[in-house]
Amino acid sequence: MLMTMANRSTVNAHFTRLYAKIRQEDGVFTVSVRLQNHLKPDEAAWGEEVANSIEIASSMIGMLAAEFSITEEFISIDIRMDDFRHGTLH
Repeated sequence: MLMTMANRSTVNAHFTRLYAKIRQEDGVFTVSVRLQNHLKPDEAAWGEEVANSIEIASSMIGMLAAEFSITEEFISIDIRMDDFRHGTLH
């Protein structure tokens, strides 16, 4: 599961921040992300993918964070769900 990143300004960019939004719409989860180097604001990329579950959406964000070695303290996630009780497995 790969997320296609748009406007990746440099091939070997070093990203230090990850901003993500997960939106539930009509039973699917849209994952929008923005990666940025806070020391070099021109180094940025963004992308959007669709996931079938909140777990898959969350794992997409985790994989990006791991790929670019972005620690938890520099990750921001906004989650918008139609009904939070139906978005997780119990």
